[in-house]
Amino acid sequence: MKQLFVMMMIFALPVFGQKKDYRTALNDVAEQYVRLILDIGQHDPDFVDAYYGPKDWQEASKKMNYRLTALHDRADAVIARVKRIRVPKKDEQYSLRKTYLQKQLAAAHTKLEMLGGTKYSFDEEAKLLYDAVPPKYSEKHFNSVLAELTKALPAGEGTVQERYQQFRDQFVIPKEKLDTVFQAAITECRTRTKRHIALPENESFVVEYVNNKAWSGYNWYQGNAHSLIQVNIDFPIYIDRAVDLAAHEGYPGHHVYNVLLETELMKKNGWIEFCIYPLFSPQSLIAEGSANYGINVVLLHNERIEFEKKTLFPLAGLDPAKTEQYYAVQELFGKLAYAGNEAARGYLNGTITKDKAIQWLTKFSMFDSARAEQRIRFMEKYRSYVINYNLGQDLVKNYVEKKSGKNPTEKKRWSVFGELISSPRLPGGLKTK
Repeated sequence: MKQLFVMMMIFALPVFGQKKDYRTALNDVAEQYVRLILDIGQHDPDFVDAYYGPKDWQEASKKMNYRLTALHDRADAVIARVKRIRVPKKDEQYSLRKTYLQKQLAAAHTKLEMLGGTKYSFDEEAKLLYDAVPPKYSEKHFNSVLAELTKALPAGEGTVQERYQQFRDQFVIPKEKLDTVFQAAITECRTRTKRHIALPENESFVVEYVNNKAWSGYNWYQGNAHSLIQVNIDFPIYIDRAVDLAAHEGYPGHHVYNVLLETELMKKNGWIEFCIYPLFSPQSLIAEGSANYGINVVLLHNERIEFEKKTLFPLAGLDPAKTEQYYAVQELFGKLAYAGNEAARGYLNGTITKDKAIQWLTKFSMFDSARAEQRIRFMEKYRSYVINYNLGQDLVKNYVEKKSGKNPTEKKRWSVFGELISSPRLPGGLKTK
């Protein structure tokens, strides 16, 4: 009976065509999209990352618990409907909105196939879920970076990995000073962000320190301009993570991104699709990419060095005289960012074993065995999601810097960045001439 009801509901929905205004038609599709995402979330607790829409929709979803086959049929039907909507080219915002709904629905369709047992290669999955094709890097590439890193590190005994770890161990934030340092970083990032991006007066977030997670930090957006940010303290937290976490999870990262989508698109425009965030979707590449690139927007390299030297290093009880050296080494280490992708590609495709993946992460991501194990758990849980951090950052960086022009002012750079994170633009729309 439940399946019959679903099919009746699908065919009872309005048929979208030229008789209905395209804006109204997209509103109808948007509601069906939200309800579909909620229902898929009943089959995967990680799928719906945030929801602050009508409570009765959420309650109805919990009660119904549709079968995957029914959800698959609904996805096909809604995808067909949105394709038939004709949006004038001159209406850029609604063109972006239609594209957003199409690609988010296509990713939801892929997720349903995966839940039903369909297997994709790492690259296929990344393209279908996140609208982007991850690049490939050879072992030779990463070995050349290690050679550079070897020269930059202080002289010492052992492998480059051991020397890097010995060097970095000087820059651990003591646990008893962690919140003080983190709050100082948050205050600085918030102050700088609010100079350029208007946020609601009531916006805020709470920070919690947690254990036994597959990630190092997470923003749980609660709606009404409020977030819960959790920081995993299973492992030592180094001084660079203070600004990284404050900016990535908070200002101008995930917190600001979600606040802008809620206030600008959902509340002002009435675009209900932005009351929900499906984690395994193209939106995540924009979310993670802008959060990572936002670290460099809120504090340019020289500004960051100055702020950390004067404020964060002393608060953490670290030697400010070593600030430049630390970040010079970290800049080189950043060239190894795609090493984790290669480990994930091989492990998830089954071309390397778990032990080999751990060895790769130990060599090229400089993880000890415990951290490598944690990263493998992340890959097992989130799969090709790993591309959203590095590839996402590079795509957002390229988009913002090209749109800003040569030698942009601070105001121009922030303007382009702010426009991106308050729009329905997805990875395929980051290409610039």
